[in-house]
Amino acid sequence: MVSQREDEWVWGWDSTPGIVSVWADLNGRASVWRRIPGTRELVREEAGFRPWLVLDGLDDLQHLGDRLGPEGCQKAQITYRELDGPGSLRYLVSAEDGRALITAILDGATRRLGRRVPHLRDLGKETVLALAPEEQYLVASGRTCFRDLSFDDLHRMQFDLETTGLNPERDRIFMIAVRHPSGTTSTLEAPSDGNAGEAALIRELISQVKVVDPDVIENHNLHGFDLPFLARRAQILGVPLALGRIGPGLRVRAARRGPAEDSEGRRVRYVAPGRELIDTLDAVLRYDFATRELPNHGLKAVARHLGISGPDREQIRGDQIYAVYRRDVERVRRYAIADVNEVAGVARLLGGAAFALAQIAPRRYERLADAGAATGVIDPLLVRAYVRAGMALPAHQAGDGTPHSGAALYLFAAGVAHRVVKADVASLYPSLMRAYRIGPSRDHLGALLALVDRLVELRLAAKANARQAPRESVERYGHEAMSAAMKLVVNSAYGYLAAGGLTRFADVHAANEVTRRGRETLGLMCRELAGRGVTLLEADTDGVYFAVPEGWTEADERRVVSEVAAMLPPLVQLEFEGRYAAMLSHEPKNYALLRYDGSLILHGVAFRSSRAEPFGEAFLRKAITHLLAGDVPGCPRGIPCCVGSPSAARVADARRFIPCTAHQNTCRILRGSAKPSRTTVRGDAGKWSCIAERQ
Repeated sequence: MVSQREDEWVWGWDSTPGIVSVWADLNGRASVWRRIPGTRELVREEAGFRPWLVLDGLDDLQHLGDRLGPEGCQKAQITYRELDGPGSLRYLVSAEDGRALITAILDGATRRLGRRVPHLRDLGKETVLALAPEEQYLVASGRTCFRDLSFDDLHRMQFDLETTGLNPERDRIFMIAVRHPSGTTSTLEAPSDGNAGEAALIRELISQVKVVDPDVIENHNLHGFDLPFLARRAQILGVPLALGRIGPGLRVRAARRGPAEDSEGRRVRYVAPGRELIDTLDAVLRYDFATRELPNHGLKAVARHLGISGPDREQIRGDQIYAVYRRDVERVRRYAIADVNEVAGVARLLGGAAFALAQIAPRRYERLADAGAATGVIDPLLVRAYVRAGMALPAHQAGDGTPHSGAALYLFAAGVAHRVVKADVASLYPSLMRAYRIGPSRDHLGALLALVDRLVELRLAAKANARQAPRESVERYGHEAMSAAMKLVVNSAYGYLAAGGLTRFADVHAANEVTRRGRETLGLMCRELAGRGVTLLEADTDGVYFAVPEGWTEADERRVVSEVAAMLPPLVQLEFEGRYAAMLSHEPKNYALLRYDGSLILHGVAFRSSRAEPFGEAFLRKAITHLLAGDVPGCPRGIPCCVGSPSAARVADARRFIPCTAHQNTCRILRGSAKPSRTTVRGDAGKWSCIAERQ
């Protein structure tokens, strides 16, 4: 049975519904915007909180004298509470004014070290834990965003700039496509050439944002292009860019990925207080990291791959948009409207995981959308659990020199195989952590394993609920998003252990024990499958590909997987994932699969390149399809070679074709010169020896 304490670690303890955004300052005031579930009415509330941080000691505050006191002391301006347990970050200090608290610490550190200390980060993570003000508020209050809301309850607005070029110092904005939360679209256009017309266009965008009052503003590459370009043009033109719900303009925050740099060279992103600025490129990158199936990460390619864009979608080459606009305004309007419609579709299909994460983690939605799952999600959950329990936190700590053993990956055969089955291991490493109770040695609260246990349960429940909900329904979408979010966090638990000094509770010894158990389990699966007459092709922690004898039915394939699954450790699940007519196994994690319906799946960098030309992709898919069908002579001839520009390309026989990037690998295979691995190991196939093994 789940304890109330563990439930609070996952969900928080304040059940206030409908929070869509939080903005807090170091003065101890938080503005909270909520949508009332059911009516979607927006309300704004003001809340007070006491800014706080956690220190490893009080030395840098001793200069305050009687202005420093234990929690509850009425005379003290800054108070402290010593936390329980052996963690080194053990003093939770707070004040009514967060700026005064920080100034006092920096003054004390400057005196102690004999040099100026300008920022808390200069003291190091081993000395201080300091969260952003809104995260301080969420951790202390136990609140999270989006309780009792569905993704469709959010008021989402999309906008996309059309510019004369890519340099905001000399180019300008001439059109902005806008999609409202209702789904209606329009284009805003500069009323005249020159600065005055562009300034009027920017003011019109700001006016529409204020009138529509969206909770979320979205675009693809929003933080990589649109916002930096818009912010710079507004600055040049003297237009206050008041896109937030409060304040005169945009703020900046540190970011893991950001196009802009602050005065100290840190990567930053823009922030609009009271609204969440969501870049769908973040969701695309996260999705492709898990699936490795997207042709590239551009909006149009992603929308086409996901089935969002229609066959009549207007296409204009990026460097030709303004030239086309000058002679065919309607065509560019159609193009721009298609962009914002596709952004909305991509956000709805891929953005649900970050939305679901915001329902559990004490961070703003936009921070979770671009955060790594380990430091961006697991760490905030653990910090909240420890602060709630009154337990001291361990500081980031460098490893003791023990190397991380790494995951097991085996390539048993290279080439073309037929009648292929994929047996999927559902979250192998987290399952082993749960089965053998392998957690970080410094997690004296046992919070990481408790969180993994609870999140796995939530994921299984969400998957079951999604299957029962009607297709395309809001309920099904919400359950699928929750399942995806839980999977993201659970699968990151092992990486969190193995991340060295990058994570607070890193433990390479525990990670290596998980890896050892994983090798044992993978070895057991491979031996038992081989013993049942299948031919092993590739195996790793995600599962096993194998070929079955001619004459086997799908029932035979499922029976073998079920028999082996019954022999695995508790909580480790082996499932029949799919069956394929043929597979091209090239290198570890690089393969092509031909479904029985004739569709092709390409996986791995050997077959996919973001720099590939469309004609090259077409050649690659056609050539591999023929290869998997055993029809090498039928491989396409007369394909332009992609060495040099397409316009200057010569025509070559496909079997002597030597192109660049991913296509070279396929052509080497067709010529019989491919080397599927750097290591060759020979042995009895019945003992599942492999062609390549990576550790």
